[in-house]
Amino acid sequence: MVPTSAATVKLPCMASCATADLYLSVDVEADGPIPGPYSMLSLGLCVAGRFDGVSYERRDPAACTFYAELRPISEDYEPAALEVSRLDRDALMSSGVDPAVAMRDLAFWIADTAGDNRPIVCAYPAAFDWAFLYWYLRRFGPEPGPMSFSSCLDIKTMYAVKARVPFGRAGLDDLPASLRSSRSHTHNALDDALQQADVFSNIVEWNIS
Repeated sequence: MVPTSAATVKLPCMASCATADLYLSVDVEADGPIPGPYSMLSLGLCVAGRFDGVSYERRDPAACTFYAELRPISEDYEPAALEVSRLDRDALMSSGVDPAVAMRDLAFWIADTAGDNRPIVCAYPAAFDWAFLYWYLRRFGPEPGPMSFSSCLDIKTMYAVKARVPFGRAGLDDLPASLRSSRSHTHNALDDALQQADVFSNIVEWNIS
C-alpha cells in the first residue's frame, strides 16, 4: 500500500534505537554524471542482508525489491550515458513516474522494509548511485527522509581494503570468481542491484586465510 501523503511515511528508528543495519543494494541509471543538471532515469533497490554487530544474515535479494523509471527533470543529457542504460529518454518524458511520486514511494518502501533496523545503501561503487539517490530523496521526497546523509557504504572500498589491493584494481571485473555473482550485469537498475547484493554478501562472508 502506498501512502497518500508525506505525513503517512513512518520512518525507521535512528542510530540510537536501531537494532541492526539493513543493507540495501542500489543501482541508478542516469543521463549524465551529476544530479540536478541531469536526471535519474531509473533506480533499483533490493535487500542484501542484515548485520546486528555480531553476525551477518544474508537475504535473498529478489525477495524484496523496488524499481522505478522516472520522468527526466531537465532538458540536458549526455548521449553516452543514454547508450549505457538503453533507456528511451523521450518516452520517459511522458511515461516516466513523476520524481515526487517515485521518491514518496521509495521513502515508504525503505521505511517499511527497514522497520526497526537502520537502512544502509550499498553499491559498487557507491559514489555515483548515492549522489543521485540522496539528492533525489532530499529534493523530491518527504521530510524528514528515511536515511541520513551518511547512510552509504561503498562495496568497492570494502573489497579493496579486505583484499589489500589498490583501488584501481578493485573493479567488478577484478573480483575473484568466488566473490562474483552468477547474475549478469545488464545495466537494468534492478538487475544490477541484485548482482551487487550477491557480491556484497560474498565479500562480507569472505574469510581470507
